[in-house]
Amino acid sequence: MTDDARTGPPTETTAADDPGDDPDDAERLVGEGVDRREDAALLTGNATFTDDIDHPDLASLTFVRSDAAHATVEAVDTDAAESMEGVLAVYTWADVAASEIPGVLPVSTHGLDCDLPGHPVFARDRVRYQGQPVAAVVAEDRYRARDAADAVEVTYDERDAVVDQREAQGSDAPTLYDGAPDNVAATSELGDREATDAALADADHTVEIDLTNNRLIPNALEPRAAVARWDAGDGRLTVELTSQSPHGHRGKLSTTLGLPESDIRVVAPSVGGGFGHKGHHHPGEAAAAVAAMDTGRPVKWTATRSENYLAGAHGRDHRTTAEIGVDDDGTIRALRVETDANVGAYGLGGSLGMPGWYGSLLSSQYAVPAIFCETRAVFTNTTPIHSYRGAGRPEAVYVAERLVGAAARELGFDPAELRRRNQIAEFPHETAVGATYDSGDYELGLDEALDAAGWADLRDRPDRDDDGRYLGVGLACYVESTGGGMESGVVRAHPDGTVTVSAGTHSHGQGHGTTYAQIVADELGVDYDDIDVREGDSDAVPQGTGTFGSRSTITGGNAVAESARAVREKARAFAANLLDAPADAVTYDDGEFAAPDHTDETRTFADVAEAAYGWGVPDGMDPGLEATTFFEQDETAYTFGTHVAAVAVDPETGAVDIERYVALDDCGERINPTIVEGQVEGGVAQGVGQARYEAAVYADDGRLETDSMLDYAVPRSFHVPEVETEATVTPSPTNDLGVKGIGEAGTIAAPPAVVNAVCDALDPLGIGHVDMPLTGERVRAAVRETEE
Repeated sequence: MTDDARTGPPTETTAADDPGDDPDDAERLVGEGVDRREDAALLTGNATFTDDIDHPDLASLTFVRSDAAHATVEAVDTDAAESMEGVLAVYTWADVAASEIPGVLPVSTHGLDCDLPGHPVFARDRVRYQGQPVAAVVAEDRYRARDAADAVEVTYDERDAVVDQREAQGSDAPTLYDGAPDNVAATSELGDREATDAALADADHTVEIDLTNNRLIPNALEPRAAVARWDAGDGRLTVELTSQSPHGHRGKLSTTLGLPESDIRVVAPSVGGGFGHKGHHHPGEAAAAVAAMDTGRPVKWTATRSENYLAGAHGRDHRTTAEIGVDDDGTIRALRVETDANVGAYGLGGSLGMPGWYGSLLSSQYAVPAIFCETRAVFTNTTPIHSYRGAGRPEAVYVAERLVGAAARELGFDPAELRRRNQIAEFPHETAVGATYDSGDYELGLDEALDAAGWADLRDRPDRDDDGRYLGVGLACYVESTGGGMESGVVRAHPDGTVTVSAGTHSHGQGHGTTYAQIVADELGVDYDDIDVREGDSDAVPQGTGTFGSRSTITGGNAVAESARAVREKARAFAANLLDAPADAVTYDDGEFAAPDHTDETRTFADVAEAAYGWGVPDGMDPGLEATTFFEQDETAYTFGTHVAAVAVDPETGAVDIERYVALDDCGERINPTIVEGQVEGGVAQGVGQARYEAAVYADDGRLETDSMLDYAVPRSFHVPEVETEATVTPSPTNDLGVKGIGEAGTIAAPPAVVNAVCDALDPLGIGHVDMPLTGERVRAAVRETEE
């Protein structure tokens, strides 16, 4: 990153406004709602997804999965399966153990209270959740593989199971790992315990609330899939798979398979949704690779929808007790939070450490002097938890916004006014839990959202409408930490003046092919249609971190922008040679280089590119026009906003109708406002899903009861309200583009906005809180309790 990259976007006084340094007289694309170029292939069925990939002699892999949630594996009989027609091989842990392959998915042990193994590709001597792979069958096609998988006989000695993270810590609970006798993987603390206790003791009022952040099952359109090919001649493995982070998967496959990263190529074609679910390493791609290396044939694994539900990694699942201290004038004095986070049966990647930092956003938009958060990551006999769209930020903001909502109700404050009195006004601002907010205008965002929603009129409505439904309005002010880490960007101009842009991120709905092209078109002054954007191949980009955590435009966008600037300056040097003028006398405007003080001639970008690859390159200059940037974001950019929901609740049925939904978001400079709005709307849809419908439910024996769409309620289009999108723009000083992330804002803000609205509607009945999901049955039960 350049030395001045953290000074923020160019202002009127910076050198970047000089026409000699920036083709700014050309029509700029950044900030315009350019149509997404990716959509045509997706909408016409011409995109290639992993399951579309075919290779000669392609074989199919199917898992044998445990039906028990916790058991000792006594025997695995594969004889019948191996004798079936078309079966090529059957694998168990014994086969892995007999090879030189480590066979264990790595887990980060940083900050853990215990030393634990990673997730084995196949169960060793014990299964710890329903759906854990015990064996795999490879056959000529998927149908024979599934039939043979049914023929594998596994003998289990079932053990007691535990599915609740608080019960798992009891002395009589079954132990998942000898190294964690109380089933606690990690305990973490954020903030100042003593200062928080003192502030709560001095506050005029304290309000306590118990919250459940429901467990969610990712439901991308495309299930996980992988195709592995082994080239015995080169000793090289290629894995095509549904990945949000091709380079990250390459590193994890390297550890699991015991191969150098240089011997592995990971390719992610079109990917039908990620949401964090496709960012972690999975036994599926590892098993396909093991089979390909052993059989010498390409091997494909595609998860079924039911497999995804059982074992695809879940999200959220927090149980929290939280307390807020507030003075009579509405000043928030402190927050105290204690959370038990269910992490499932195994650690996946850094999943065991995620609950430890979720509390870093508990301050939300408020200047809270004292905060203390204690979190325990707890093993249970459930599917492992991993990051799901938002990954800790929705959980933290939900706690903060429900606490502020409960405090407003207790003190008789208008919920908006209590928030306004405590909003942070000066930036940068360091919170009591160590986050440093870069920029913002929180009060303006609140005012704009309230005005757009007609807050005063919504608050003045009667308690009930003509149909007898209770009316309520709720809001959520949120902050989202975005970006982070390193990203690479490569910009290469070809001899004909066209440009290829490559980045280590991966687009699976985010529209990078559009936004990156907009950025580079402005930086180089070349035609948008002459720019090709490529991602998803670990061989094509030197290194990459991937797409997750609302990071792509900040890191990938700035990386390709810096590379484009470097290419522009090298092109200027070539142009100077062609124009026989000093480089500092050469201007670049509207796609043409000129040196008006030296010659009337001009040269186009294509002229210069052709010269850069031709004969007669000046002495001391390297041929070609290409640059690679490794952009590292040293400071976090914090997106913020206010969402407002108006609801009507039927006390007879418990049905909740979201009548209006207004989303005001500020993600700094918006490269493409249309794409930003799409990200917000998609996030709100998932947030409404959590608030109203979705919850993974386990029986006491560890069997998943919501194991299909018949039982797990993914919202349909008619369940999601029309989202009225509004925006303010506060550029981030952390990067030259002035951007912040937006991909997860809706999933962060929607749950507390909807729950606050429903609780407001039910306030006349004395109902202060209802846990998510707010199903008709759950809301009706809360109403019924007041009638008894």
